Amino acid sequence: MTSARSRVTAGRAAAALAIALSVACTVEQRHSERGTPRRDTASAADGVATGVASSPARFLRNVIGFQGPESATYDPDQDVFFVSNMTGYGSAVDGNGYIARMSAGNPDSVQVFIEGGRNGATLDAPKGMAVQGDTLWVADISVLRGFDRHSGAPVGTIDLKPFGVVQANDVALGPDGTIRVTDTGIVMGKDGVVYQAADKIFVVGPGRAVRVAASGTQLRRPNGVTWDSVGKRWIVVSFDPFVGEVATFPADMSSRTVIRRGTGQLDGVAVLPNGTILFSSWADSSIHALSGGRDVQIVREVPVPADIGIDTRRLHLAIPLSMLGRVQLWDLSQIVNREP
Repeated sequence: MTSARSRVTAGRAAAALAIALSVACTVEQRHSERGTPRRDTASAADGVATGVASSPARFLRNVIGFQGPESATYDPDQDVFFVSNMTGYGSAVDGNGYIARMSAGNPDSVQVFIEGGRNGATLDAPKGMAVQGDTLWVADISVLRGFDRHSGAPVGTIDLKPFGVVQANDVALGPDGTIRVTDTGIVMGKDGVVYQAADKIFVVGPGRAVRVAASGTQLRRPNGVTWDSVGKRWIVVSFDPFVGEVATFPADMSSRTVIRRGTGQLDGVAVLPNGTILFSSWADSSIHALSGGRDVQIVREVPVPADIGIDTRRLHLAIPLSMLGRVQLWDLSQIVNREP
């Protein structure tokens, strides 16, 4: 989720992305030429410096030129990150959204992969994504849109409007092949973020059948969702502005257990191979790590960090910074591999 960015056409977004990537490379080169760079602090991009490590996390680089990047999802088969870009208000049905494909091994290689209004694709304000087989599913306000993850061709749409959706936000794949979709229950427009009290979590099952697995204000505006393969459970974080909760659900989502309560406005969530839960927080502009009941900040001073993604091959963390139009990459290998 993110605040509004200036609206541009998808064609202009592609051009801006190509130009800005060359600028990002120049900034990084200058930084390195001054000597061995500090890897606990992110270098500046576009004249703005953000990101300070509070842990063994190591800064890698800024990739700039995006238009309201909201989510970064890693595809291990292709070794790429898909980055969704809203390019406008989060609830605007304007056809301006797009998805970029960024090489995980070479972040200089970025393509505008899917553009609203081109090649039969519709994208308004795309947010969370998940890969299911050869399909990339994308939450887009009131629908799930499916695209071939290799070609970008549209392959289907799942309409959530009959189930009272307000803001489809994040998407996650379960071990049984079913999909979970969060509805944060907010409208994002010229009046800011307006809560509609429509908190839900949907399940998309065989035959693309949809049902509501959980609902109610006790969900505290569910946002990021992921399957924890270590703990064999669902993890959902809440966007409530006052109380940010990390909650677990069993596979059938029949109950909810809060394992962290603290500062609010939690956005993205991911689980590392060692079972550590990562989540992003707007309230304190940080990335947190939750393990063994201990909640620590691992990266600070990242304003409005959105839906994070993990490169499971290299243990690199991608942080979309929507307001700044960039994605930061951090190396977490020392966090995952260090002794408890």
